[in-house]
Amino acid sequence: MSDAMEKARYSLLKDLRAEIEVKDGTFSLCFWVYLTNSTTFPATIIQQVCSDVSQSAPFLVINDHKRINLLPLLLLHEEAPDTGNINSLTEVAYATVDFEFPLENWVHIGCEVCSNHMKLQINGEIVGEKLLSPLSNKESNSNDLRKIVLANIGGDGNNSQGYVLNFEIFPSVSSIKDHHLKDPPLKLSIDESSASEIEEESDGVWSIVGGKASCRRNFSLDVVLLDVFGQPVDKENEVYASLLYADTRTPVENTTDEEAPILASYDGIEFPSYERPSKLLLGRASFKLKISQLSSKCDNRLFLIKFCIPKLGNYPFFEAHSRPIRCISRSRNTRLSTLVWKRSSGLPTHNLMQSSAMDDASFENQHPIREAKSSPLVKRFRFGHDKISVSVKADTSLEQPDEESNSHAWTTNQVENCTPANDEAYDSLSDSESIGERNSPSNNVARRYPISDMTVFKYCLASLTERSLMLKEIASLASKTEILQLAHHVSLYSGCSHHGNQIVIAKRLVEDGTNLWKVMSPNNNHIPWESAVYEIEEQFMKIASCSSRSLSHQDLELLRVIAGCHEYLAQENFEKLWCWLYPVAYIISKEWINPIWNSTSPKWIEGFITKEEAEASLQGPTELQEPGTFILRFPTSRSWPHPDAGSLIVTYVGNDYRVHHRLLSLDHVYGSGDKGIDMKPLQDMLLADPELTRLGRIIRSH
Repeated sequence: MSDAMEKARYSLLKDLRAEIEVKDGTFSLCFWVYLTNSTTFPATIIQQVCSDVSQSAPFLVINDHKRINLLPLLLLHEEAPDTGNINSLTEVAYATVDFEFPLENWVHIGCEVCSNHMKLQINGEIVGEKLLSPLSNKESNSNDLRKIVLANIGGDGNNSQGYVLNFEIFPSVSSIKDHHLKDPPLKLSIDESSASEIEEESDGVWSIVGGKASCRRNFSLDVVLLDVFGQPVDKENEVYASLLYADTRTPVENTTDEEAPILASYDGIEFPSYERPSKLLLGRASFKLKISQLSSKCDNRLFLIKFCIPKLGNYPFFEAHSRPIRCISRSRNTRLSTLVWKRSSGLPTHNLMQSSAMDDASFENQHPIREAKSSPLVKRFRFGHDKISVSVKADTSLEQPDEESNSHAWTTNQVENCTPANDEAYDSLSDSESIGERNSPSNNVARRYPISDMTVFKYCLASLTERSLMLKEIASLASKTEILQLAHHVSLYSGCSHHGNQIVIAKRLVEDGTNLWKVMSPNNNHIPWESAVYEIEEQFMKIASCSSRSLSHQDLELLRVIAGCHEYLAQENFEKLWCWLYPVAYIISKEWINPIWNSTSPKWIEGFITKEEAEASLQGPTELQEPGTFILRFPTSRSWPHPDAGSLIVTYVGNDYRVHHRLLSLDHVYGSGDKGIDMKPLQDMLLADPELTRLGRIIRSH
């Protein structure tokens, strides 16, 4: 659908007007409606007006409790209201539903009207019904009264402001069953879980370091264009970012140096954001921005970022606004006052499927498939440009696991975090990962070169960005055995083996990534994406030991989204990509995972997919698939050195007909190698779980 056609689909609610000729005492209508936050309740959505304009009454209203009511028709029912005042309808019969009508969200409404009953549908479900008494033939035999106008009419305190899509009227009641699935509306929103280099303050305000060129920092944020069912919309539109005052929604002025208040960083060069929009790719646009204007220079007012798609029209649902922002000139000190100090007795055991960060509570869904509430924004901090001092010494008493000689890893000048999706975001240090005091080594254990306590302590307390910088330095100085020792102690004292798993693969991840970048860009210049993908794919297949399966076009496009690049790949983009791709390739190379990756019939893992694609596929074209249907995916939000980088997630339909996400435990893959592990094949273990009965398929929009 072209931009012009998409733009023309939407109309103002106040312009809604349709004439109905009631035949055989039955008709049905349905439409999508979007109410703005200026709407006050109670509000009349549709008024019914007979040929005599003096005869009118509400038809579809939302009461002061935000419950939608469908009222009897003047031409058909004895119970029809005789007043147009919606505040005087307490004694009138109506069909309703226990559904709190949301503002600034699309809702599908369907109405079935017969002479003896009415039905109200919300989002494709029959949710309310009312039996009524038909008018006598004497009262309704006038031809003039067989026509009625349905319209949104102002006045009488009615203040319903909004938009309408796909308003249709049908002569039968069966025509609207699947109408909500036809050409659903779209909405632009911010993926808060993609936020990087943004600190959330206690009052929910975002704190961003900005100001002069020498002080301001890049921060990253993604916006997504989805339909109401959570399916990404593959439209090649440009999204623009602008900086507004949070209180008035007016543009922030240029700085005293005449710099634009918000800048886009593109290939290492700063541009005014209006000169460098970001293109949507598979429904997602990634922004790397800087703010040049400080709140302190603007009477300490808060800002916000507005994202919009001008080509799709000046509609509120094609705009997205960030949380309020306080732009400061330098990073504030971080106080780690909430840590729980305790001694860890050892590593916990893990089941095959564990909630971990993927707790069910974080993934409860509304209709359509969405989370009941967003996960908290992940807070990230930097050490700035200060070099982290790391002390590493050898411990020759630790034996080197077999698989370490087969692992691969890398490093570069700067390691950035890929951003976590809102379903899988959590703070880098949780209560389950509390730091314990390190036990003193026993006197009878000879350790010539112990790992520094300070190194372990710093790593356990550090954020993901800080950990990646530490591991980069350690990987260049330490031997494999020393790195394994660090992994052991971090796992022990954090109480979570997953942290150690990422340290185990660090050295080869860093080395392989550095070597690959040198091959692709000997002069460290930006390189065309189309030429880089061949080298990246070849290296991936080598690490993953999958010579029979290459990456699909969809896989490569998702890698481009993860990298955050467009036509050209810079080193920082490559680092983001590699920090996600390497742990995935490493896991695929293992005997427990490799067979299901290479399997084509059935195709256990269809490729690299997003959480939204998995959920949309499980929803199906018409309804949620059967309970037990599941899809395997690698979380796009988990990048090295996140403890769950490279993990597999099972996304499945539960017995409660909700979509759930569970993390598979792959600890033994990192442990002592694949040799000697007597375990069932992964596919058999999955199907043995009572909640997983059948493999789902990915449905991609085109």
